Amino acid sequence: MTTISDFRATTLTGFDRPLSEYAGDVVLVVNTASKCGLTPQFEGLESLYTTLNAEGFEILGFPCNQFAKQEPGDATQIGDFCQRNYGVTFPMFDKVEVNGKGAHPLYQWMKKETSGWLRGGAIKWNFTKFLIARDGTVVKRYAPTVEPASLEADIRAELAKRA
Repeated sequence: MTTISDFRATTLTGFDRPLSEYAGDVVLVVNTASKCGLTPQFEGLESLYTTLNAEGFEILGFPCNQFAKQEPGDATQIGDFCQRNYGVTFPMFDKVEVNGKGAHPLYQWMKKETSGWLRGGAIKWNFTKFLIARDGTVVKRYAPTVEPASLEADIRAELAKRA
């Protein structure tokens, strides 16, 4: 069975990171953009992260420029923007594609895992969210407009489970 631990990604600072580092954690994976109407969700994401991180919760941000070119910056610009405007402390990764032949393998897998669900298949916009259980499997996919605060109950339910 494939899990999030089977993937790797490059951080904004250029380091190759095995996602197995998050094994046993509850993880929220989000494709982000700095120039999107939904960009203020960074504030809610950071709030969730600071509230729940000590309990084994992680957020992994993946900037993407595939939607109306709303993430045009390079890694340094993206990191500076997220820190300066929203105080982001959760892990941010290098810019990826989430759709098409060039889609990051993690996104290929998450989309496949949720393809039969409502709003499954292709990522429709920035700030699509995937909740990953402690065992590394996809629990749920959330539409871009779903506010981070509304995910807290689902995240806490997963945190209450032991891998």
